[in-house]
Amino acid sequence: MWQSRTVVSLRVALVQEASGLEPEANRASLDRLAPSGSDLVVFPEAFARDFGEAGSDISAYAEPLDGPFATEVGRVAQDRGATVVAGMFEPGDEPARPFNTLVVRGGATASYRKIHLYDSFGYRESDRLSAGPIAPVVFDLHGFGVGLMTCYDLRFPELARALVDAGAEVLVVPSAWVAGPHKVDHWRTLVRARAIENTAFVVAVGQPGPRYSGHSLVVDPLGEVLVEADEDAAVLTAVLEHPVLERARRTNPSLTNRRL
Repeated sequence: MWQSRTVVSLRVALVQEASGLEPEANRASLDRLAPSGSDLVVFPEAFARDFGEAGSDISAYAEPLDGPFATEVGRVAQDRGATVVAGMFEPGDEPARPFNTLVVRGGATASYRKIHLYDSFGYRESDRLSAGPIAPVVFDLHGFGVGLMTCYDLRFPELARALVDAGAEVLVVPSAWVAGPHKVDHWRTLVRARAIENTAFVVAVGQPGPRYSGHSLVVDPLGEVLVEADEDAAVLTAVLEHPVLERARRTNPSLTNRRL
């Protein structure tokens, strides 16, 4: 049973696992894969159901935030005494173009609709999905401000900064980062950049290879990689220490030195 508490550290688990094309099997994977002993468990983008072939119509797999997938996320979170973040598709204003949504259940409750759709590297996510409202989503977890981004959002530093300005100290980035030339290097570079420029922890979780890039990682506010996977399926754990963040922001007070 989850209980509220304020602590100086946050135990995080990153579940680098592939979602499939059968929603029922993906829901079952939540319970099978979510570890015990963490405060925050993060699954990848689109974990409720994979995107399928590029350009596929995925509207039939959109679910409301009280539907089967989000309900199971909440049940698993309650069972583990944790907060769980996972990606799903949510019905949008246009029935044929749902939202790409992160659902948060457990010690905190929130949702975030992906703002920046992946119209890049030959893909056109906006043909099949709707962009969410341009507004930062930050929730409190045991005294840490946690901000949400999804995959391609990582390439837009203004969103990470808006989240930090709204109180985020930890940026959580579930992804399905498509594999290809330069992609792992871009992923690692951008994750570290978002951490360094915002003096924030970044918890970045991807789906594994071969279709996606894997390399889930946690980076501290000075850019040190605390833990990183390769391209294979894995569950990683790390501890985020609030004194580390405070020390980094004293050492590198770039947030307060800005001239706007």
